[in-house]
Amino acid sequence: MDMSKRMGSKIKSILTADQFSKTELDNLLNMSEKIEAELETRKSIPLLKDHILAALFFEPSTRTRLSFESAMHRLGGKVITAVGMQFSSLAKGETLYDTLKVMESYADVVAIRHPVVGASSIAAQSISVPVINAGDGAGEHPTQGILDLYTIHKRKNLSASKNINIGFIGDIKYGRTIHSLVKLLWHYNVNFTFISPPELALPTEYEALLQEKNASYSITDNIEEIYNCDVAYITRIQEERFPDRSEYEKFRDSFVINKELILKCKEDIILMHPLPRLNEISTDVDGMPQAIYFEQAQNGLYTRMALLSDILGCPMV
Repeated sequence: MDMSKRMGSKIKSILTADQFSKTELDNLLNMSEKIEAELETRKSIPLLKDHILAALFFEPSTRTRLSFESAMHRLGGKVITAVGMQFSSLAKGETLYDTLKVMESYADVVAIRHPVVGASSIAAQSISVPVINAGDGAGEHPTQGILDLYTIHKRKNLSASKNINIGFIGDIKYGRTIHSLVKLLWHYNVNFTFISPPELALPTEYEALLQEKNASYSITDNIEEIYNCDVAYITRIQEERFPDRSEYEKFRDSFVINKELILKCKEDIILMHPLPRLNEISTDVDGMPQAIYFEQAQNGLYTRMALLSDILGCPMV
């Protein structure tokens, strides 16, 4: 059984951005809007007061893990957590399968981050409770993609707008947040521009998918292409993905987004970043109205509340 397919009226597992239809995405965007509006007047929405989330993070994370935990608490649920392989029984030689089978009896839903691509899919095939991919190596990060989609929608109204120019800048080869967001955005009227060193360009399998979808896209190493963008999505060069540190050092300062550059862009461009950032965005950009990466991080609370309530069959209506 494909555990990523919908069963009944709820999502069984969230493993890849591929699994969402445009109708499902629109519903999640609407649900996130309702949740955000509700949280303006109340601290919590107790839709999941009888449920437990197991947050299994075997790779470093701050925002994603705490966002999931905060979302579950705001929904009235409870959280159990395992952080870091060195602090879990995996360090003793226990298999991931055995760990998951134990969690199956402890929790109603499992969010897992793992350095191995496809780990969440293996988890979904191993246990009977829903699994959420919270990032698997250089593969995908679908819930980050959903919050990024919501952020763009709030500012640019994806449902009504046409031909929004979205630029992805930085590490596009290993950037799992980009991989997921691209798969979500091709449901809407957008043009893609991928700006990176040639060695960190969009993987061929994603380019093939864009061609299959008849998506409008371009690939370049010219940072000045940002001047034509309505949205600029910047990512850090990810040291942990490079097999050779010297290769990382070669690319680490490929592009630096600063105030001088942004002043040459469209006045209403929005600047996004999945965080953490290193030196790819100068701090002189932070006070500019175009910089919305901290708002973007906050949106993760609303979208993950929507996803958790939906996956457990208790959606906000």
